Amino acid sequence: MDVRLTRAGNRMIGLAMMMVVSAVIGSVVVAAARTPSQPPAPKPPAPAAAAPTPAEVALPTKYVVLTFDDGPDPTYTPQILAILAKYDAKATFFEVGKNVAKHPELTKTIHAAGHSVENHTWDHADLRKLGAAAFRQEVASTDQAIRAATGSTPACLRPPYGGMNPTVTQRARALGKDLVVWTVDSRDWTKPGAPAIVQRVLKNVHNGSVILMHDGGGNRTQTAAALPTILTSLKAQGYGFRTLTC
Repeated sequence: MDVRLTRAGNRMIGLAMMMVVSAVIGSVVVAAARTPSQPPAPKPPAPAAAAPTPAEVALPTKYVVLTFDDGPDPTYTPQILAILAKYDAKATFFEVGKNVAKHPELTKTIHAAGHSVENHTWDHADLRKLGAAAFRQEVASTDQAIRAATGSTPACLRPPYGGMNPTVTQRARALGKDLVVWTVDSRDWTKPGAPAIVQRVLKNVHNGSVILMHDGGGNRTQTAAALPTILTSLKAQGYGFRTLTC
């Protein structure tokens, strides 16, 4: 049967179709509004926590300075180093340049352990008896040997025998050196026996004392034997240990 729509019917169908299209478009718009056009940006990573700054170790206010002269020596320097490590004590080593040249590995070990390595001339010469050129050679050659072993140039100079006068002081200053002697002499070089070495140190020590001992230049068995008692007694009295920096 042939069906024909009236003009009114056609208008009704057209209106219905428009309503359907509008509904579809509205659904698409709503869906588009609900769906993000791109994924959300990832949150930035939390900043890494700053590495803690190492705390500086405060220098002891009650202290002594342990010094050892005339090394390094392949027999006695390792013994002295082992005792210092056991008692957690640092020291200053005034080294003879020719011994550094013979045993640079010992000087390197002393430096690596946190001790101070300083200048005690090339061959233990009495600086008061030298001309200007010989003086410079004694100091500069030792500086060079120590620098080759440690990477650092000494700023302290201990004159052998404690020999000082205005000329020695002036020449040392011209080379950028501070002269350093001692306030307590253990006289261990006389080999008086370990008990006498201990007594001389402990009897005369006070806050800020610079104590003279030896790790080279001869038989230092008595020094090594006396050192543990000295360190034990000093620590029991509340002393800490500083190194020399000039």
